[in-house]
Amino acid sequence: DAVLERAKTFITDGLVSGALRPLIARTFAFDDIQDAHRFLESNEQIGKVVVRL
Repeated sequence: DAVLERAKTFITDGLVSGALRPLIARTFAFDDIQDAHRFLESNEQIGKVVVRL
């Protein structure tokens, strides 16, 4: 779908150029996935939750 491709290009280009910078609330190790899920359920985050694999 052309709209999806344009959106993907826009996001990728923005991330590469630094124009788009995601706000990361917290980062968790995969071993702490339960803590990450609890954090999401708490609705305390403003931004993204990252789980490292």
